[in-house]
Amino acid sequence: MAHLFISAAHKSSGKTTLSIGLCGAFHQRGLSVQPFKKGPDYIDPMWLSRAAGKDCYNLDFHTQSHHEILSAFGHRTDSADISVIEGNKGLYDGLDLDGSNSNAALVTLLDSPIILVIDAQGMTRGIAPLILGYQAFEKNINIAGVILNKLGGSRHEAKLRAVIEHYTDVPVVGAVHHDPMLDIQERHLGLIPSNEAASVERQIRAIADVIAQQVNLDQLHHIASRAITPLHQPLPVTVPVVPDVRIGIAQDTAFGFYYPDDLAAFRRAGAALVSIDTLHDARLPEIDGLFIGGGFPETQMQALEANVTLRNDIQAAIEKGLPVYAECGGLMYLSRSMQWNESTCRMVGALPMDTRMHQRPQGRGYVQLSKTHNVLWHEPAGSNEFINAHEFHYSSAENLEKTTQFAYRVLRGHGMNGKHDGIVYRNVLANYSHMRNVKNNPWVTRFVDFVRRQKTGKQTSKC
Repeated sequence: MAHLFISAAHKSSGKTTLSIGLCGAFHQRGLSVQPFKKGPDYIDPMWLSRAAGKDCYNLDFHTQSHHEILSAFGHRTDSADISVIEGNKGLYDGLDLDGSNSNAALVTLLDSPIILVIDAQGMTRGIAPLILGYQAFEKNINIAGVILNKLGGSRHEAKLRAVIEHYTDVPVVGAVHHDPMLDIQERHLGLIPSNEAASVERQIRAIADVIAQQVNLDQLHHIASRAITPLHQPLPVTVPVVPDVRIGIAQDTAFGFYYPDDLAAFRRAGAALVSIDTLHDARLPEIDGLFIGGGFPETQMQALEANVTLRNDIQAAIEKGLPVYAECGGLMYLSRSMQWNESTCRMVGALPMDTRMHQRPQGRGYVQLSKTHNVLWHEPAGSNEFINAHEFHYSSAENLEKTTQFAYRVLRGHGMNGKHDGIVYRNVLANYSHMRNVKNNPWVTRFVDFVRRQKTGKQTSKC
């Protein structure tokens, strides 16, 4: 199926806004658009999903095998007219010297044509060696077009087009002039999430309109149509599962960091997800387990504190043995208090710790964990000892008790204190690391099984 890889020469070139605009513009044309995002990310995929009208899926070498990436990509593109893959950072950027986890490596795996976004501010003739160098660095990739971004005007555009046409064989498929309309508000973790940005649909339509006017969508669609989707094995036939457990999930402007394939895994495992608004729901519904993902609870901490009845319900349920899994923002919410700037607010108080926001990240990037004997959920014999995950948090865990039990040792990353992650308290597991439900770490299935065993009384809680 038709697909494009949107990359850039370096970070902050504007590729996310352009990817949002392309998804929105193709969607407005009546095409079925399937978005993807390279690497671990929650916020960009939220915007891409809203623009395309379809869930965005992450493709990540750190947590997925090549086979899993190819399978996820192939099956999702089957029902789409065009797929748009947004890279992270620059085309050749990555952790390893050999580039094995770079955007270029993913391009090669997926056999995708690249549309290179170039922040052309202040550039004229120098754009030619940049493009030629990117073409020459790896011979097996296809830079099928460039989009010039943040242009100073029509004169600037004309000069760049002339230079590129004279020195290179790469077509200019778009020239986007500097426009405040294309700016999406940012905060410490990047773009403001689309689940809390005001007038999101209107902004996406405005971005899509600008991109449709300044990018040749027909030419892009033609380039995408020449791509060959990698072969993939057919999905096994799945029998619909009747849910036998109810798991609450915090979904509001404070908590919204969830992977759509993880949520689908809950349903396959026999769990009905019950949405909970931690800001406005006064009481905890009848549930067998609770999942609180990441987000920006610090921006909503006064409202979270004000919802006293829900906080009390959650704390009481945890003391009675309710199985709970929390990540990052969810961990902060379950702590005793949250401090940001000069303000401190009371939180659920279930975990014996406090959290404090800082000006700089306390943990960011890829994480590798090894399991301790305190792992809460059942681990089948022969299961992988190591877990690959990711973290990005500006908060730190404060006033941890010496007797605190941890589920994981941190081999790479920061986690809770640079050495451990995953607080275990009663039937709660809460960590800074974000997990993905993949072959080497099917955490959703294990959590649902744990909830099911607790419901049927087959396992006692840990204290």
